[in-house]
Amino acid sequence: MTEPQKLAITAPDSVDMALVLGPHDANLDAIRNAFKARITVRGNEVKIKGDPVETKAVGSLFDDLVKMVEQGGAPDVPYVTHAIELLHTGAYAPSELRNDVILVHHGKAVRPKTAGQKAYVDAIRSHTITFGIGPAGTGKTYLAMAMALAALKRKEVGRIVLSRPVVEAGESLGFLPGTLDEKIDPYIRPLYDALFEMCEREWALQMIEDGTIEIAPLAFMRGRTLSDCFVVLDEAQNATPEQMKMFLTRLGFGSKMVVTGDISQIDLPRGRSGLKQVRHVLAGIGDIAFCDFDGTDVVRHSLVAAIIAAYNREEEQESSRRKTHGDNR
Repeated sequence: MTEPQKLAITAPDSVDMALVLGPHDANLDAIRNAFKARITVRGNEVKIKGDPVETKAVGSLFDDLVKMVEQGGAPDVPYVTHAIELLHTGAYAPSELRNDVILVHHGKAVRPKTAGQKAYVDAIRSHTITFGIGPAGTGKTYLAMAMALAALKRKEVGRIVLSRPVVEAGESLGFLPGTLDEKIDPYIRPLYDALFEMCEREWALQMIEDGTIEIAPLAFMRGRTLSDCFVVLDEAQNATPEQMKMFLTRLGFGSKMVVTGDISQIDLPRGRSGLKQVRHVLAGIGDIAFCDFDGTDVVRHSLVAAIIAAYNREEEQESSRRKTHGDNR
């Protein structure tokens, strides 16, 4: 039997332990519920006793929380929950995510919050084309946008191109009021929203005005070569196989591409999605990365993860029912 290990973490006097432990000790309770190690807090000292591996993990988590507060942050339960997941998977230390700052706007840092997000950001850095595939709320588009803006500000690329398929979901564009631009605007509005959240609105509008940032429907990409730019294709599950091929072959020298989508939310007629097919087609080609997200990567309201899990269960049960009925025929 492994001998229990003891560890003490002492926070500097300048650190408010109330912020480390969370309101009503919510952070501390989340940690205690996730680990078997015994954790006691007296003043600015945290004592940990338990299995050596767990003790080390809990110690690194408290170290991270203390440093976060030292730097002016205020860790909350979602942050602690994601940090615990990291420690359980062993993929990354919490400090690796906290130190990976992609972009800062109005004092707010954009950084990966989960192991899946960290792997995605690293893949974008090291590959020319990266696919981010998974459910809503996992930060696929948000992080791609942040990486694009960071690359533009560092002058690694000369411009940004943001695109989405325009797919009619129950209502024909022809019957909607307004000009073509007004009809298309709702489809690409989410890209504007993400952009304005990460940079000054006036700066972004100026960049759009002079063409440094271009936001356009996927159909507008045909016949072009996209060089020296960071290209993001959002909602790619609604691109047909032909459109996906067309988009990927726009790649020019000095460019990066990020393709994001959720294959569980396809609005295409007959469900012919280029995103579902592309992994098989491109298998074995170097400099292309596929990153898969799941419910553990959801960084929206905790209910979003629960909703995704509920739908996944329903789909699995439906699939099982189909197989059973098929076998009984």
